Amino acid sequence: MVTRLIFASKNAGKLKEIQGIFRNSNVVISSLLDYPDCPDIIEDGNSFEANAIIKAKFVFDRYGGPVIADDSGISMDQLNKAPGIHSARYAGKRSTDLDNNLKLQNELRQFPKPHTGGYVCCAVYYDGIEHIVSFGELRGEIIEEPRGTNGFGYDPYFVPDGYTQTMSELGLEEKNKISHRGKAFRDLQKELFTRG
Repeated sequence: MVTRLIFASKNAGKLKEIQGIFRNSNVVISSLLDYPDCPDIIEDGNSFEANAIIKAKFVFDRYGGPVIADDSGISMDQLNKAPGIHSARYAGKRSTDLDNNLKLQNELRQFPKPHTGGYVCCAVYYDGIEHIVSFGELRGEIIEEPRGTNGFGYDPYFVPDGYTQTMSELGLEEKNKISHRGKAFRDLQKELFTRG
């Protein structure tokens, strides 16, 4: 039986990653790119989990059917875990990836290298009755010069522990194996299939 899930995001990069994670299952994943009438969701929670649940519930209430959602970001040790839940809007409400990365570089310049931290992801499933939550983290460091074209967000600047390439230099399969989002959604997938 094919299960249909709505991924509560308009981020094409994230959607590609999620579809890659679920590719060997009987799960068909659409996203909010297929629902152009969906307004921007106000993420006013105080944690990755709270924001992921806000998104999942909003989309379920609007469109029905089971929903998966995530909230993720990068938390830097030298910045007291910032940008954290504000990662996508670090340089302002309408900021681009370039704006956010420039601000992060500027903030980190006052500290000695290495600039260590980690990507964090909270993944949520919601079907109107219960929500299932899972987490993933990937440690690494931020470098000064961007490298690679395969990623988005902070990926061109982020070198995972044990690697010499940035996340943007890794192929999708390798990235999904180690990424915070890959870990969180693989755990979520296992939990979903265990419950049947």
